Amino acid sequence: MCLRSTGKTCRKLVEREGLGPKQSMITRHFVTLPATANAPARKVHYRRCGTGPALMMVHQSPRSSAEFEELMQAWSQHFTCIAPDTPGFGQSDPLPGEPEIDDFADAIADFIRHMGMDGCGAYGFHSGGVILSYVAKRHPDALSALAIGGYGQWTEEERRIFGERYVPPFVLGDYGEHMVWLWNRILEQSWFFPWFDIRDEARLPNANYNLEQTQETVEDLLNAGPAYRFGYAAVLRAPRDLPPSGAKGPPLLISAFDGDPLQSHIDRMGPLPDNWQARKVATPADHVQVSLDFLLENIVSVEATLVEDSGEGFITVDGCIIHWAGERDASRLVLHGPGAELSDPGPDAIAIDVPGHGLSQAHADIETIVRGAAEQLGASEIVWPEVPVGELDELYPGLEPDRFGTHLIKAWAIARAGAFFAPWYAVGPETAVRLKAEDSTAEAIALRARALLRAGPAARQWHEQLVASQAARTPR
Repeated sequence: MCLRSTGKTCRKLVEREGLGPKQSMITRHFVTLPATANAPARKVHYRRCGTGPALMMVHQSPRSSAEFEELMQAWSQHFTCIAPDTPGFGQSDPLPGEPEIDDFADAIADFIRHMGMDGCGAYGFHSGGVILSYVAKRHPDALSALAIGGYGQWTEEERRIFGERYVPPFVLGDYGEHMVWLWNRILEQSWFFPWFDIRDEARLPNANYNLEQTQETVEDLLNAGPAYRFGYAAVLRAPRDLPPSGAKGPPLLISAFDGDPLQSHIDRMGPLPDNWQARKVATPADHVQVSLDFLLENIVSVEATLVEDSGEGFITVDGCIIHWAGERDASRLVLHGPGAELSDPGPDAIAIDVPGHGLSQAHADIETIVRGAAEQLGASEIVWPEVPVGELDELYPGLEPDRFGTHLIKAWAIARAGAFFAPWYAVGPETAVRLKAEDSTAEAIALRARALLRAGPAARQWHEQLVASQAARTPR
């Protein structure tokens, strides 16, 4: 399940230890793992933060490594935190077919091996912790110590119920009807467990309405798309056979706080292996602290080397993280239009997500950052996009998240209409565009809608700066 408490956990820890929100900068990277006997080559996106012994951090489903950002900053004084997006989530490629828990564990072990981190420590929350427990089982030398937040010990009846209803297919609707389901499914997941069990007995004690957390999880699920089911289902189906006493493997701590629906599962575990511990704690902050103490006591110091691809990554320009792809030192930097994202720039070119778009951070002065990125990436020419035609208020209506999720439907409607008319809001024969079948598929609309949601107000900001820069570049 996705229990949206980790952000609060980290904030409490930061407040208690007096750490600022930027104790250590988080960098982002892509690395392509080579093909194995069981899987093709695949790209992995990961976050990195801090100094000291390497610590692998595996997020819960359907989230991404973004959920660990505050925790990475809080722990950066102790560890070099490495948090990948698991296969099929965030920006990482999915595994082929319908992978099982062993496949996810082997994928994490392959990442650890490729990064030169064998013997590192690890932390995982909920489904991320289960995946790591299978890493410890299948690859006992990969980890030196493992701390887990919550560990589901499902009964056969619970497993049957979850298997039938917990992970329904993610089907794109031509008119965005899946967006209604998605918003309410994530929202009510913080009210009931399981999310579809609308009974008083299934109410969560910490039920809340948190717009920011709901939106973050929705964005992660939009990134995963139909692949979200595989990570969930693999963990739900996975047997929870505990290793026997004396089995080889790293020391492991399981802890769960009051309000975590998996806290009661600690009572179901029975006898534990010699080097396993399980305990209940009062608060999320307590869970973070006991996990930290356990890791500091048991982790083996392993250096975390920096490994990343040469054809895609992130740079920092004036404190703003910018996503790029293409050929470094190419002659041309290709820019996308407002509300869009980078695409394949072609030969002898490089592209970026302009600030506030795609995977790039927002910045008040987009053009300055663009020019700084061109210089840093070695491009001598900037290929500016055309300025969209239309009224600003009509082109870029507000897409801020609201209580009812209507911003999701609005983004979908804009993306769909944009395949038929230009500007999208002006419907008539004079504004009709030539139809392209590939532009009106649900998959294409989904990508454009996601780009609009990611950009939000930065789309209008980029339009306004394009107009100003175009005027400045026009000879008089």
